[in-house]
Amino acid sequence: MSGDTIFALSSGRLPAAIAVVRISGINARLGLETFGVKLPEPRRAARAQLIDPDSRETIDDALALWFQGPKSETGEDMVELHLHGGRAILARVFSVLGRIPGFRPAEAGEFTKRAVLNGKMDISHAEGLGDLVFAETETQRRQAMHQYQGALSKKVEGWRSKLIEAMALIEANLDFADEADVPENLLAPAARAASEMLAEIEVVLGDARRGERLREGFSVAIAGAPNAGKSTLLNALAQRDVAIVSDIPGTTRDVIEVALDLNGVPVVLIDTAGIRETNDPVEQEGVRRALARAEAADLVLMLEAADGGAVSLSIRDDQTAWRILTKVDLLDSDSKQSRGQNDPLSISAKTGAGIDELLKRLSKEAERFAGEPALVTRERQRVALREAAERISSALTLSKPGLEELFAEELRLAARALGRVTGRVDVEEVLDKIFSSFCIGK
Repeated sequence: MSGDTIFALSSGRLPAAIAVVRISGINARLGLETFGVKLPEPRRAARAQLIDPDSRETIDDALALWFQGPKSETGEDMVELHLHGGRAILARVFSVLGRIPGFRPAEAGEFTKRAVLNGKMDISHAEGLGDLVFAETETQRRQAMHQYQGALSKKVEGWRSKLIEAMALIEANLDFADEADVPENLLAPAARAASEMLAEIEVVLGDARRGERLREGFSVAIAGAPNAGKSTLLNALAQRDVAIVSDIPGTTRDVIEVALDLNGVPVVLIDTAGIRETNDPVEQEGVRRALARAEAADLVLMLEAADGGAVSLSIRDDQTAWRILTKVDLLDSDSKQSRGQNDPLSISAKTGAGIDELLKRLSKEAERFAGEPALVTRERQRVALREAAERISSALTLSKPGLEELFAEELRLAARALGRVTGRVDVEEVLDKIFSSFCIGK
């Protein structure tokens, strides 16, 4: 870890009532003393008149807090300055701090990264903190807080401890088999513990990626032929003009996304280009992207205009597709009465008919991913747990007399995979990727 002392704005966009500046590192107190401020009592706010050491001008009348490491959020000495939230004030404070040898602006997520490296939190806690900062809906907030409070960490560490206990049984059986107080067959209880653990991990992995879907947003692709009313429907659901609506086929060339909050569940609506054969290379690319996004979506709304044709798409086994009949305001009364019970949902974005019912159904579908907060919320976590499950499964095939060493080795590799979830092993492999998405100052 760098020996530099870092600083950054840790509050919101300026101008604001208050701007919080954090300073963390071995010389954090020097940052405060450079402004001519006496170090306050630890963890108690004190009034601080910040003086520019070169011009001797007063920069701001602020508050200062001192957190002595390791009893701080980063595990290092840390200072917080609570300034008046003006841009000129912040610029002047940063100018002074930047002139101190060994001081530099913090990188994205570097405060939290240092907290992880100093043992103040593990990686899954940090991921929960990142999700908490970016949560936009109530269900996202609940899931992020669940992660931040250590739900996954506790579960994984419990599994890891059981694996280590099972490994200890095997090691005792191998190394101390001739001792009188060591039972003869320790392989059976070790295999039983591993089998129970495998069943628990498989339950967590069998959640249909609910945590990732909730974190990223339940994705709904609006697909269909040109002029099927896709962009009009998107605007109606978003309740604002997001996409250009035109009678000219091929108006939508690229994918347009809109985020909605449906009863606390994040939903991402995806308007795609009309699917048809075309010689226009730009429109061809739009159709290719439309097919790709529809294939990756959680739900596909297949629009079929009352005055036009339908298109067909290949749907994944785990994917849901709804047929939606649009522009029903163009149908005469006899056509409307002749429609049967099995016909698709009918809507008219022009008159608003059927839109409330569609929103109701979308909310119900999205709520399947709400419920209790999921344990696994990122692909990185899922990959590590899947590897652990595979290693335990392999170990169970080796739970036979004479193969104890191979059995123990597979359990060791499973424990290592579990350790990657919380960052007990291979921590440097994932840190840069995780914290690159954090805010500066967090």
